[in-house]
Amino acid sequence: MPGMGNSLRAAALLAFVVLSILVSLLISGVQQFGARTSHSSNAGLAGDETEAASLRGELIYHLNERRKEIIPLLLPDDDVENGVPRETLHSSRLDSILDHNLWNEITHGSRKAHMDEMGCDSLVGMQAVEILGSGYTKLVVKVKLAGGQSVALKLVNEQGIDMGKCLEDFKDPHGCRELVSYKLKKEIVLLQRLQHPNVIKLKGHCAGDVGGEGGRITVILEQGSPLQMIQLLQSPWEDRFRVCLDLVRLLHFLSQSTLGSVALLDFQPRQFVTVSGELKLTDLDDASAEETACQTNTDCTLQFPHRNFTLPCSAQGECEGLNEKRNIYNAYRYFFTYLLPHQAPPGLAHLVDHIMNSTGDLKADINQTLEAFEHILHLYKSGLHLDNLPSSIIKDYTMMRGMGTSGNVEYRCWPSYSPQGCVLSVHSAREAAYVCNSHSQCNSFTLTGQKTWTGRLLASFRSRFSHLVPDGMSEVYVKKTNAPESSIV
Repeated sequence: MPGMGNSLRAAALLAFVVLSILVSLLISGVQQFGARTSHSSNAGLAGDETEAASLRGELIYHLNERRKEIIPLLLPDDDVENGVPRETLHSSRLDSILDHNLWNEITHGSRKAHMDEMGCDSLVGMQAVEILGSGYTKLVVKVKLAGGQSVALKLVNEQGIDMGKCLEDFKDPHGCRELVSYKLKKEIVLLQRLQHPNVIKLKGHCAGDVGGEGGRITVILEQGSPLQMIQLLQSPWEDRFRVCLDLVRLLHFLSQSTLGSVALLDFQPRQFVTVSGELKLTDLDDASAEETACQTNTDCTLQFPHRNFTLPCSAQGECEGLNEKRNIYNAYRYFFTYLLPHQAPPGLAHLVDHIMNSTGDLKADINQTLEAFEHILHLYKSGLHLDNLPSSIIKDYTMMRGMGTSGNVEYRCWPSYSPQGCVLSVHSAREAAYVCNSHSQCNSFTLTGQKTWTGRLLASFRSRFSHLVPDGMSEVYVKKTNAPESSIV
């Protein structure tokens, strides 16, 4: 089918110029919709023609309003650097700039570095695996592509509340899909402008005809796992600290992005996923880079369920640091409170308490908060927080290098990296000996060389074992008072 092949190749080209095709959609979408509705006005639709025209006009108004939200996000960075405020740049000027860029990108291939972006052709032959989530606006589906790669697709939730309300109000499926899809278009723009290790990676998008229907937008993202807070609460402190550290690094980036200071208005754990243990923000459609205007300090009040904060109103008439402070306090109440203090290493507990106090009272900015987290990470990785452990503690153990154990009698500890036994991360054999001494059941432990994300070693603790076995990667430590009468197999 040569026609289909040509269509797919065209779609792939459009995917290579994502920002420009979005602008093209934004510029032409309202015009096309207006022309479409004008043409259909003579088709004898049921109902009063005056009411139908009024509904069409109102829908076009909402389409224009959504377009106005996205246009400032597409302002080239050089204009911002030259002092042109996003909100004052005339949309017609921006349209001409981006149309010119579109021509240059297609003619001169200025986006060759991005030629690996996925488009509509990448979705041919895909297999849906499962629905990862659904909301008022969007549906997220895990799919396996023809080459075997798994990705997540975001698309308009045809059964969602936003679509249902729009159909109830305007009775126009195509126009409503176009209106609801603006959140996806905005998210594509933000994912391109806010690229960071802790933001989900945009792999591409498919815009246009999909399945024979026009006006559809599909966002192609890297595959992540939804953040499970209950499961995370049962995880070792090291993994919980990683989530909080990743979040602070993200908020630091957002506080000084090319768009300005970005606030996450819908700040919930459900907006995040993990990819190979790394936290990533996956929903950006409710992100805002607008600063709150003010006349007095009372206009700069942050209200939360149990706390209110009043920030200063600057001489420029903007609430100073409001977006940044909103993000910090939401991180405190949704993440830090649950994940950070419990079972923190004793040598780091006072530093964790300081973070909790400074973020809970909004006494620290994001730079200070990130510095505090990075300091804890340095101490934890280097083992400097263990200086008070007596160096002689390891002398209570007999070490057998190049050996493992068999016939183990396990006991459970919490939290453990293994649900069937007691596996914890340690900086060294000295710390493992300290842990073993603190467990009444422990008589030996093994270091296998396996490491966590911080580079710390995984140690397996047990009550006893029946015999030793050769294992070039392991070291077995046995309490001298309980030295085994074991054989080597």
